[in-house]
Amino acid sequence: MDYLLGIDAGTTAFKAVLFDQNGKEAASAAIEYELNYPGADMVELDAEQYWHACKTVIRMILSQWDGKVSDIKALAIASQGETLIPVDSKGKSLCPAIVWLDNRASNEAKEIKTEFGVDNAFKITGQPDIVPTWPAAKILWLRQNASDLFSKVHKYLLLEDYLIYRLTNQFVAEGSLLSSTLYFNIHTGQWWKEMLDCIGISPELLPEIRSSGQIISELTDTAAQETGLAKETLVVTGALDQAASTIGAGNTSLKTITETTGSVLAICANVSQPTFDPERRIPCHYHAIADAYFLLPWCQTAGMVYKWFRNEFYNEKKDSGDFDAAALFQKMDNDASRIPAGVNGLIMLPHLAGAFTPESNPRARGVFFGISLQTGKAHFARAILESVAYMLKRNVTLLEDLGTKIHEVRSLGGGSKSTLWNQIKADVCQKPVVTVQTSETTSLGVAMLAATALGVFDNLEKAAAKMSRIGSRIEPNPANETIYSEVYKKYIKLYNSLKPLF
Repeated sequence: MDYLLGIDAGTTAFKAVLFDQNGKEAASAAIEYELNYPGADMVELDAEQYWHACKTVIRMILSQWDGKVSDIKALAIASQGETLIPVDSKGKSLCPAIVWLDNRASNEAKEIKTEFGVDNAFKITGQPDIVPTWPAAKILWLRQNASDLFSKVHKYLLLEDYLIYRLTNQFVAEGSLLSSTLYFNIHTGQWWKEMLDCIGISPELLPEIRSSGQIISELTDTAAQETGLAKETLVVTGALDQAASTIGAGNTSLKTITETTGSVLAICANVSQPTFDPERRIPCHYHAIADAYFLLPWCQTAGMVYKWFRNEFYNEKKDSGDFDAAALFQKMDNDASRIPAGVNGLIMLPHLAGAFTPESNPRARGVFFGISLQTGKAHFARAILESVAYMLKRNVTLLEDLGTKIHEVRSLGGGSKSTLWNQIKADVCQKPVVTVQTSETTSLGVAMLAATALGVFDNLEKAAAKMSRIGSRIEPNPANETIYSEVYKKYIKLYNSLKPLF
């Protein structure tokens, strides 16, 4: 049987998962690393550490797998967005990678905003604001603050591009990762020339744009030696991590959305054409799926709110470190399950670190409203679960207002392991909530792109049908529809009433 390797290049960790052509995991590995903070608003990492992490997780996979290396036919990479790596003609980084979290280019972002205007940039790139995160602002910063380095750059690469170069010696990029550079036109799938002129670079300083799921080449001799893979292993263009996760969850249609409840709540909705929210609340990205785009609303605090409550109010042994996190979450769920829907009027606003979609209010803060003498820990726990479901509903409603028809929600991330939470989301949104069997949907998504590139499947829809397996399907309970409909209205009214006070 042929095997596909999916690599997930994250912000502080790399993961790799080996799948067979039926989507079954054969081996997995992960390695973490620490980012560097050399100055105010600066976040960096030696680019060589990315390559070290990549080849290390591959070797870890091979050490635990008893199959033949020649059976691993292809690999593809899912990557964090916006991390910028300027390199010379030999692909050697000229400075540490400027991580997406880096905000040094705030003045440059303002210059770009003045030059183009937010609305104009939004209609071309799909990004609803101009911020220091985007590589365009980072490149302009290098031009204005590191002119010697700027003059030596041969190519400006993103993380996936850099790893592809280390594997193939080719400078190649793909559109889903380029969407948030602010110099990529999501309508044409090509560079936005006016932005390149503004920041002072030419298309020759950027990699060649290919489609996602396209074979680049086999490994170089050096890459094969360093990773332990066979030289004949093919490298395939991958995707932005959010796009890859959507594919890995089997969401290749226009009638399903994915929601990932990890630390944050991220929602991904596929659309057939660029879709722009008139109020600029949601970014629109170029998709790894051919002829598709995706909307990406997200909220800063979701699972981390439940974790905060666990650590502060359920974890008596937090100082000793002697506790079972999963068992505590289960106890919280068990306690919350005994509280009726609507929590007897207790409502939470879960904005412990500001609100983003659709409120876009960094000053927003968390609120418990409706506490009585009968309120206990279990009430607070359930109110948190319901509050995240209300955030989800608010964004589902926004997506439907923009024309997206949603028949079901596929739930990913740590939050999807909670049966109670899934039921609450289904009841609040009045949509079926479906889980998937693998937790590594990001790696699976790029493995599916690789399988399709090899011709194992004719298209991603067929790959999804074979490789992405459904876990459970939770139907909404009609008995709770009226309760949650009324509480949701109060949730919206509570936020709107408190907004002037934040």
